[in-house]
Amino acid sequence: MISLSKNINILRLVRIGRVALMQRTMKEMRNGGDSSVDVEGKSGFGGGLEDVYGEDRVTEDQLVTPWTVSVASGNTLLRDPRHNKGLAFTEKERDAHYLRGLLPPAVLSQELQEKKIIHNLRQYKVPLHRYMAMMDLQERNERLFYKLLIDNVEELLPVVYTPTVGEACQKYGSIFRRPQGLYISLKEKGKILEVMKNWPEKSVQVIVVTDGERILGLGDLGSQGMGIPVGKLSLYTALGGVRPSACLPITIDVGTNNEQLLKDEFYTGLRHKRATGQEYTELLDEFMCAVKQNYGEKILVQFEDFANHNAFELLSRYRSTHLVFNDDIQGTASVVLGGIIAALKLVGGTLADHTFLFLGAGEAGTGIAELVALEVSKQTKAPLEHTRKKIWLVDSKGLIVSSRRESLQHFKKPWAHDHEPVKGLLDAVKAIKPTVLIGSSGVGKTFTKEVVEAMASFNEKPLILALSNPTSQSECTAEEAYTWSKGRAIFASGSPFDTVEYDRRVFVPGQANNAYIFPGFGLGLIISGAIRVHDDMLLAASEALAAQVTQENFDRGLIYPPFSNIRKISAHIAADVAAMAYRLGLASHLPQPKDLVKYAESCMYTPIYRSYL
Repeated sequence: MISLSKNINILRLVRIGRVALMQRTMKEMRNGGDSSVDVEGKSGFGGGLEDVYGEDRVTEDQLVTPWTVSVASGNTLLRDPRHNKGLAFTEKERDAHYLRGLLPPAVLSQELQEKKIIHNLRQYKVPLHRYMAMMDLQERNERLFYKLLIDNVEELLPVVYTPTVGEACQKYGSIFRRPQGLYISLKEKGKILEVMKNWPEKSVQVIVVTDGERILGLGDLGSQGMGIPVGKLSLYTALGGVRPSACLPITIDVGTNNEQLLKDEFYTGLRHKRATGQEYTELLDEFMCAVKQNYGEKILVQFEDFANHNAFELLSRYRSTHLVFNDDIQGTASVVLGGIIAALKLVGGTLADHTFLFLGAGEAGTGIAELVALEVSKQTKAPLEHTRKKIWLVDSKGLIVSSRRESLQHFKKPWAHDHEPVKGLLDAVKAIKPTVLIGSSGVGKTFTKEVVEAMASFNEKPLILALSNPTSQSECTAEEAYTWSKGRAIFASGSPFDTVEYDRRVFVPGQANNAYIFPGFGLGLIISGAIRVHDDMLLAASEALAAQVTQENFDRGLIYPPFSNIRKISAHIAADVAAMAYRLGLASHLPQPKDLVKYAESCMYTPIYRSYL
């Protein structure tokens, strides 16, 4: 007789064999019958991570079985947003997956579903209601959500991201339905790796993380800042083609100093003041170690909406040990530099010929200033210390000058140039006579009529960038910039503005939106298997963005290309970023593909429905 222990061991081996067979079968079916798909002789997707759900390359013509632990069918299938198709399930699929009776008899195409949803969205008069409807769709039918967003990107980008996402974060406790990301709070200190393993997806490539202390221009929103990572990662997929299952939104909750939230009965986070100092540092150290331990060396961590005092410190601390990117410092800088490079075709001269004045010396302002100085240094071969001299910053105390050096925060000190003290922005404009005025202060209405008129008095085409978000915090509106400059300003903003008619001319304001850069930038890091971010990659992204602006765009006064072409733009940015990673020896996905643009496009997620039989 066989002993009980031997019986148990035999059963274990059988079970292991079944699991292995199921996993291999699942993998083969997801890849259209082949367990490894080659692109130019290289297996895997986006830097070598396998495409677990068949999201990248399986087309509508290749059949897929919607596997979970077992084959998803019936009610389970309808409640799985990754595989649910609603009324688009065919007659054969309804029979094969026990959907008969669970759906009305009509069969609608994805295109018809999309037409119905966009019609319904346009009936909402309140932007927050559109946001909530889009989030409901994402939780119900993921592919339809992304197809809708990709096909209507210019209309829906302000809904799923700035400016509407700001209001959504402010009211997150009231509109909260179900968690969309991972929450790591001080309660999880000492067991963050264990908590991270609770996230169901294992092949994560991009993490967007915030601690909610500086959400847009709205301040400390604590755990309600989760709307930002969720929104950013939606754009990673829609605009950059990074598959949804590879994206992980995370909020680190260390408390909030927002008294209104602490008193709000619907607030979703820890109800105490923000942890600082050693307690904060230890939590972030544990988090970053857990990220690398759980997901490996090539996991991209994007810091989002951290306050100045933490943002610079975190980027400095981890940029040499992790693949990290701060969108507020580096992404904003890259997109603004791209716009400035493009604008040179309208205003004339080289980058080195221009003088820059910033209102705001925080993450965005100093980040842009440094990248502009780096680009001028690259073009002219001049030392960085020299190229910084034509870049001036104004903070809450006035122009940053050398006599203030001792009292300045470390990230402001490189911009303390020799000049007598100047208090206000208008006086600074008159003293410095900049050709480019950039607002990153987070304070609205600061580019006054007097400021814009002063810019126009000594510039034929003043370049005015009012970058602060949301719209209410913009330094000036598009209409104000065009009217006060008598139609001569080249204008772009952080939040979208409608077209402006002035003096029988129609002006189309550009939007210096980070969404031009970070989706393509992240895709470039992924497809090259980059292990670190280098400043030259940011310069490459800026130059790639500027190269996508056509003469037709310039004729309309635009310094950014339309978002309707954003997937193509992202592919070109990804290719140039990846090429720089290979050039710098920071790429691990070898050998380098011959055509990086085509390779980037081939790695992009597509939201077309699959056939489930």
